Amino acid sequence: MKTIRLKDGKERSLLRRHPWIFDGAIAAGGGDAGETVRVESHAGQFLGWAAFSPNSKIRARVWSFDEQQRIDASFFEARIAQAIKARDLFDINSDGLRLIHGESDGLPGLVVDRYADTLVAQFSSCGAERWKNVLVEALLAQTGLTRLYERSDTSVRSLEGLPEATGWLAGSGDTGITITEHDWKLSLDVAEGHKTGFYLDQRDSRQKFAAYTRRLQFERVLNCYCYTGGFTVAALSGGARHVTSIDSSGPAIARAKVNVAINGYDASRTSLLDADVNASLRRYQKEGQTFDAIVLDPPKFAPTIKHAERAARAYKDINRLALAILEPGGVLFTYSCSGGISADLFHKIVASAGTDAGVDAFISERLGGAPDHPMTVAFPEGEYLKGLVLVKRPAG
Repeated sequence: MKTIRLKDGKERSLLRRHPWIFDGAIAAGGGDAGETVRVESHAGQFLGWAAFSPNSKIRARVWSFDEQQRIDASFFEARIAQAIKARDLFDINSDGLRLIHGESDGLPGLVVDRYADTLVAQFSSCGAERWKNVLVEALLAQTGLTRLYERSDTSVRSLEGLPEATGWLAGSGDTGITITEHDWKLSLDVAEGHKTGFYLDQRDSRQKFAAYTRRLQFERVLNCYCYTGGFTVAALSGGARHVTSIDSSGPAIARAKVNVAINGYDASRTSLLDADVNASLRRYQKEGQTFDAIVLDPPKFAPTIKHAERAARAYKDINRLALAILEPGGVLFTYSCSGGISADLFHKIVASAGTDAGVDAFISERLGGAPDHPMTVAFPEGEYLKGLVLVKRPAG
């Protein structure tokens, strides 16, 4: 068994059970891509068993902190079983859910979503890649499903020195799937689009937005970065008279039209625009158009902390524009899915946007990812999705 030894003082995060070891923390040792290595402190104390990654800044990811644990097929079978059982704790109300959430489920570099009868997996680390066949077999055996599609086309793969990989690992057939969520039907294509094909992490927020729409009787709703129209369907189900939805992806807009139709809503209640969100917000402000409710759910502006300053300007700009065209008493659901933007920083960005817009608002709720996307106490980086519900106060 190969060993890596840390520099003096660099063991503190592992003693707190944080699973990442950065390249600058290692004094000596190494391994092949994905190989399990023994991690020791500078003094020789055992710290964990980790998967080594020769190219990544995150040089090793810890599988287990138990010195007696063997990292073998039975280990991964047990971890997958534990993760699946944990989902029984949650009232998910959908046949689309996240089964494995990487480090938060003790399986760094592995994300697995279930869409009805199909599993979709991303293997984003050398360790997950090395154990791919074992992981696939265990997932199929424990879910009883026969279809598993790989979506290892995330940019993180390149940081690990791994090529992109997509396609069926088990089963075959149509990659277009329709799931149920709350009282809605939502279609997706697991071979296309963002993440594994859909944003399951916003499931609870979509339901909450529908409830706000119903309770406050929003008439004019604006859904920015609408992707395949999840919040659009939510607003229509809540009784919105008209929903304008904007995304710069033509295929996403086409899928959003399908989702409006399969839920039985009149297409005349929607405007689905293949357009730039920032430019559209500026145009609405110039034209004096306003909305009763707005959703801002942009893509990841800051994947890491080094991108935070540039991302902060982008978040501030879109929130300033949105608050300016929101009716007094209207509601803004605004989000950041950037790991490099903390919840505290996001709050400050949105507050600054309100100041620049000359708008006063209060926070009615703070939002996060659905519970099948857990965050552990030892791994706060798992809290990537942050959301605020703002209510705009009347002027004066």
